[in-house]
Amino acid sequence: MAEEKKQQPQAEQNLGDILRVRREKLKQLQEEGNDPFQITRFDVDNDSSNIKEHFDALEGQNVAIAGRLMSKRGMGKVSFCDLQDKSGRIQLYARKDEMDEAEYARFKKYDIGDIVGVHGVVFRTQRGEMSVRVETVTLLSKSLLPLPEKFHGLTNTELRYRQRYVDLIVNPEVKRNFIIRSQFIKHVRDFLDSRGYMEVETPVLNTISGGATARPFITHHNTLDIDMYMRIATELPLKRLIVGGLDRVYEIGRIFRNEGMDPKHNPEFTTVELYQAYTDFNGMMDLFEDLLSSAAQKLLGTYQLEWQGEQIDLTPGWPRLPMHEAVKQYCGIDFMTITSDEEAVAAAKSIGVELPETAEKTWGNALYECFDQKVEEQLIQPTFITMHPVDVSPLAKRSPKDPRLTERFELFICHSEMGNAFSELNDPIDQRQRFQKQVELRDKGDDEAGMMDDDFINALEYGMPPTGGLGIGIDRCVMMLTNSDSIREVILFPTMKPLEKNETAEKKKEAAKAVAPAGEAIDFSHVKIEPLFEEMVDFETFAKSDYRAVKIEACEAVPKSKKLLKFTLNDGTERRRTILSGIHEYYEPEELVGKTAIAIVNLPPRKMMGIDSEGMLISAVHEEDGREGLHLLMVDEHIPAGAKLY
Repeated sequence: MAEEKKQQPQAEQNLGDILRVRREKLKQLQEEGNDPFQITRFDVDNDSSNIKEHFDALEGQNVAIAGRLMSKRGMGKVSFCDLQDKSGRIQLYARKDEMDEAEYARFKKYDIGDIVGVHGVVFRTQRGEMSVRVETVTLLSKSLLPLPEKFHGLTNTELRYRQRYVDLIVNPEVKRNFIIRSQFIKHVRDFLDSRGYMEVETPVLNTISGGATARPFITHHNTLDIDMYMRIATELPLKRLIVGGLDRVYEIGRIFRNEGMDPKHNPEFTTVELYQAYTDFNGMMDLFEDLLSSAAQKLLGTYQLEWQGEQIDLTPGWPRLPMHEAVKQYCGIDFMTITSDEEAVAAAKSIGVELPETAEKTWGNALYECFDQKVEEQLIQPTFITMHPVDVSPLAKRSPKDPRLTERFELFICHSEMGNAFSELNDPIDQRQRFQKQVELRDKGDDEAGMMDDDFINALEYGMPPTGGLGIGIDRCVMMLTNSDSIREVILFPTMKPLEKNETAEKKKEAAKAVAPAGEAIDFSHVKIEPLFEEMVDFETFAKSDYRAVKIEACEAVPKSKKLLKFTLNDGTERRRTILSGIHEYYEPEELVGKTAIAIVNLPPRKMMGIDSEGMLISAVHEEDGREGLHLLMVDEHIPAGAKLY
């Protein structure tokens, strides 16, 4: 430890020296009339990949390439460097006696990370390395910050997301993720275009939040002096276009939902929604299966994938399982033999499934919660879950065979929902009634429930043909195709909490202040605390509780619960710990990610909303002005995960 303390200042000093030296080099170049930042253009006619792929044809030919210096060797009379461009790397070979002497001297002083343009000849070295023999080299941009030597090995993955530009430079596999993402989106466009679909654009800002059950972002339009909602789905505008006679439409676009963040969720994400007149949800199933399986075959050359440690087979012919059959298969409850709401809720409770506070105690909600809490996590291979209850499907057409159910499906792969589709509801009277149900839920406090959309009802009253609709999560699909465990690995710039406080932002909630700044006067005169316990416990009893420092890696709101937050915690072990805590009134999930908290980790698991809570996070609770105040106990981030409290 003492040795580490001695080395740290030295490392900082070395970095300071590097920064100083690089700026001195830039200054010297500028004084000599070789300022790289004044160069506006360098004409490139080749790249590293093309040179290697067509080496036999290009050997002995002059080429112009440009890129970033990633390594340097030699630097006597002969110099070797690796140049990285958009397609890969290639070796540069430079000899003092084959270049202008002054230019070679400058080249020797270039640093790793500098961007250069090179004119040279394609050849193979004595060791057989395909290379470019440098004739002239031009410094196009000076790198004033050194590249990390082992950026991929950093334990703080947040830095990779915050500095994606560095991540892309030093980690080739990261660039591959985003190449596949681009290719997948192109495949989606080509696939739909070839089937006669028309790509359209619909508003991002709306006066009504609709098309999904989600909490929206709210902004204000100054000119109109009205609040507006950033779209949570593109569904309703697209179905208006079906009414208008555009029989096949789709939109690839950004969606915004003001909800929790975790490995599968980002506040803004990308979907493709498509609608086709004169078909139903079965047609959408056929299309979805064809689209996703063909993407795997085209982009990866196989139907066999690995994702989240599971071997996935995308060979067409995926099972189609009604929700009630899935619940019967995995939970042993046959909801089709249950005739009353009371019996359905009791059956759900018998297997540890509790309905959300805001949900009506109905047969449909009980069925859905059994699936959501007990079955979804067990679906690994591609499986279409069909026939959702009307209660959770306000925009889907009822089944003619059973009016309690809808012609709706969701595709699950590796316990992740990949897409959602309906036979679209086109009955304006039924649609108004279902909107009204959503309004009632919203009035009861469910801020994810939908709003009444009178204009959409008006559109339906003009007549919408039988229609199939499908929404696909682009990010989830790319996660699967790239074997990525986190959505942040497939979004170039994921949402991150700012490192520095924004002085113009609104004051944080009083409850979120874990520690008051030094010198701040705090009025505790209105605070009441619980009386101290009079009963004593012996030390051995106290010591049985295992208090640990835990790092909050992810946090999200528990669906259909106003109070609960679900935490994914690093407790210093190899597995991640899940703890639920009823503190959503005091904290938003995103403000807790990255914090270090304290938890009791040896409590027996406790079911909460069908989820096992493996311990308890410690909070400080008091009463102030007649209401409960709460502060989650957060400590210095330098305390490592798993550190035990004594």
